[in-house]
Amino acid sequence: MYILTGGAGFIGSNLLRALNERGDDDVMVVDRLGENFQNLTDLRFADYMAPEEFLEAIAARALPDRIEAIFHQGACADTTLTDGRYMMENNFRFSKQVLGLALERKIPLVYASSAAVYGGARAFAEQPENERPLNLYGLSKLAFDMHVRRRLTGSSAPQSAAVGLRYFNVYGAREAHKGKMASMPYQLYRQLKTTGRARLFTGTDGFADGEQRRDFVSVEDVVRVNLFFADGKPRRGIFNVGSGVSRSFNDVARTLIGLMGRGAIEYVPFPAALAGKYQSFTEAKLAALRAAGCDHEFKGLENGIAEAFALWEREEATS
Repeated sequence: MYILTGGAGFIGSNLLRALNERGDDDVMVVDRLGENFQNLTDLRFADYMAPEEFLEAIAARALPDRIEAIFHQGACADTTLTDGRYMMENNFRFSKQVLGLALERKIPLVYASSAAVYGGARAFAEQPENERPLNLYGLSKLAFDMHVRRRLTGSSAPQSAAVGLRYFNVYGAREAHKGKMASMPYQLYRQLKTTGRARLFTGTDGFADGEQRRDFVSVEDVVRVNLFFADGKPRRGIFNVGSGVSRSFNDVARTLIGLMGRGAIEYVPFPAALAGKYQSFTEAKLAALRAAGCDHEFKGLENGIAEAFALWEREEATS
């Protein structure tokens, strides 16, 4: 059996789809269900638990004897949330329990970290000196990364496989339920569909209007990296998962406008509330990922957006 936390979410449900496609449906989904339930209706899984029930099962040692791997994708991903207690309970304390289970039973663990840990940095290698989160979400992810580093360092550390994946700006199918936390490519797609205009911020941090740059990565690529680490020889460490190339929001909007055959870009004032809390530039450094043996070729922005666009159109047609 595989355990998949956040299995009804954006990345989690795409990971479940990939497992199903290769014939694996002995999967326990751990998640809180709401509008995200729609991500599970066409997928197969063997068991379901709410997060609280899952923690109780860990404490009672009531989980199945054979667990192939744990994909820990569940988290509160609201980058604007200011409730520190809620954020740390979901993203740090819960994750510590998952790690404890994996280490105790020597189960390979692949967990979701985030490029939000880099915050306002301008270097994006997986080194402590580059880690400067700008919000609670980024801090919660960094806190768990630091905890993992400590647990897995030293001669007495358990020799278990545990891998953290720092996702950059992930986009693709099955993210409609995320609302304001959906990827910018998906938000711009929806804006163009409903209003004909893609709204981008005016210039910030030395970047011109709409020229803020992010590393946009297809969810399909993210899934492949998860499977690489879960299926291969035991590995441990924290690795960036991005295309390795930053692209501007203008690039995303223009690509979508080209695919739709209509639309325009509108620049809106940068919100004062985001001053000092906004990443105007991200670009994954992939040296550590490549050194770990992952030679997966990431989709370029135009191809990735074109594939996602076709899936978003299909989702809209069947919703």
